[in-house]
Amino acid sequence: MDFSMSAHVYRTVDVPVSGGDLRVGVWDPVDAGAADMPGDVPTILAIHGVTSSHLAWPFLAQQLTGVRVIAPDLRGRGESRDIVGPAGMVAHSTDMVAVLDAFALAAVPVVGHSMGGFVAMVLAHRHPDRVQQLILIDGGLPLDVPSGVEPEDLVSLILGPTADRLAKRWNDVDEYIEAFWRHHPAFESDWSAALERYIAYDLVPDGDRFRPATSAQTTVEDTIDLNLGSALPEALAALSQPTLLITVPRGLQNEEPGLYPVAHRERLLAAHPEIVHRHIDGFNHYTIVMSDHGAQALAPLVQSAIGSPRPAVRQNQ
Repeated sequence: MDFSMSAHVYRTVDVPVSGGDLRVGVWDPVDAGAADMPGDVPTILAIHGVTSSHLAWPFLAQQLTGVRVIAPDLRGRGESRDIVGPAGMVAHSTDMVAVLDAFALAAVPVVGHSMGGFVAMVLAHRHPDRVQQLILIDGGLPLDVPSGVEPEDLVSLILGPTADRLAKRWNDVDEYIEAFWRHHPAFESDWSAALERYIAYDLVPDGDRFRPATSAQTTVEDTIDLNLGSALPEALAALSQPTLLITVPRGLQNEEPGLYPVAHRERLLAAHPEIVHRHIDGFNHYTIVMSDHGAQALAPLVQSAIGSPRPAVRQNQ
């Protein structure tokens, strides 16, 4: 598949991590020069959501003029689906360090969408010298989960039909698109060829049929960890990097309120006045990242937040 764009050239790299290889997508600015000179190109690390893949990011990448976007498939997703070993925010953050090392990058701005925001927070806490700043897109801060919810109920409560599809099987990509995605309420008015490529990438063989690449078990582990584990509260308590939180009004099914209802969001921001907040109307949890209109609205905030950073390069690599 060709994902080259007018301002960027797409490639993939496999990065060894504990238990296997992490697939990493890279969008290099066409005028960046040699791809093996990361210190010469403004670079961000982009981390996707809980059932997503690195192909959530081409929409934003093409809007970030002159910026290299490095975006992994998290373990248990995409072409990183066969990595052996437990997931969780700490494991993902450790994998992100391996990605930065593979590109000889000491520190970069980190952009996280949905669960990727939680991974970014834990990365910033456990490896503060590797994160210049955080841009959290509709994720990364505690969700408004009712008290007393049993761990096994969290996935259905938060993800709903998004999690249900992980147990289903399809005959081919066309059926997958038509049966689940084409009339998904989040995308009814924001369909694109790039979205179809994202969907096709998500489907992998399972006997004589196909299934989503995302591991259902890993999704459960990660959802429980980001809501009930200790890694996020510890990271939030120790937050030291400049942090921008971007929220939208609608959730995974294009419903209102979204993941951060106003009252809940205001409580979080009051408790953490060091976090800068921007709310972008007109989008849902998916389309703020995975649509051209969303990326166009998002990119100026990301570009302004990161400026034109020259990533710190690791020595003696």
